[in-house]
Amino acid sequence: MTLQEIINDSKRIVFFGGAGVSTESGIPDFRSVDGLYNQKYDYPPETILSHTFFMDKTEEFYKFYRDKMLCLTAKPNKAHLKLAELEKAGKLTAIVTQNIDGLHQAAGSKNVYELHGSVLRNYCMKCRKPYPVEDILNGTGVPKCTCGGTIKPDVVLYEEGLDNATVEGAVESISRADCLIIAGTSLTVYPAAGMVRYFRGKHLVLINRDPTPMDEVCELVLHDKVGEVLDKIVI
Repeated sequence: MTLQEIINDSKRIVFFGGAGVSTESGIPDFRSVDGLYNQKYDYPPETILSHTFFMDKTEEFYKFYRDKMLCLTAKPNKAHLKLAELEKAGKLTAIVTQNIDGLHQAAGSKNVYELHGSVLRNYCMKCRKPYPVEDILNGTGVPKCTCGGTIKPDVVLYEEGLDNATVEGAVESISRADCLIIAGTSLTVYPAAGMVRYFRGKHLVLINRDPTPMDEVCELVLHDKVGEVLDKIVI
């Protein structure tokens, strides 16, 4: 079956997306050849983006974070827009994303499970007061709350656990779906990648530039750009 036929045949589609969904909006991914992990810093990005590093070297963390993690000029691409359209048409029930850029919501999607949080939300670690992302971007050094506490992005760093309610919602959506579209992810980041195992539905589709560990078990595999593929779908 073609992707169009699978979508026509499905009533409860869930989209599970990774960094490859946002690269077409100009947001760098981590693991590809030109991704962040292959650029030069005093510390590897995995180290910088860890809970320990955030607590021990907060100023260094924020230098990297402002420089590389805040792409606020990025706009939703064809993939984001088509998914919002599918949700509006009642075909798509949920988006489960590993991305932290908020582009799905910017495109109009309502039911989005952000497994790794969002750069758009920030809060004081002491009193939990929320702060907009602009305060982080336009500030210097370590951002501080009016109460004196350190402000932290609502992003899941290495060594931190995922939010339970988000995980439960995502798993429930995937387990009730009749079609799961996995896109723009290498399926190597756990625990997020393990969630696709909860799918018990009819159609399993994979769209990714490079081969993944799940290519063999999918009904349809497309090695292509996510936006280009989804843009061709007629609703």
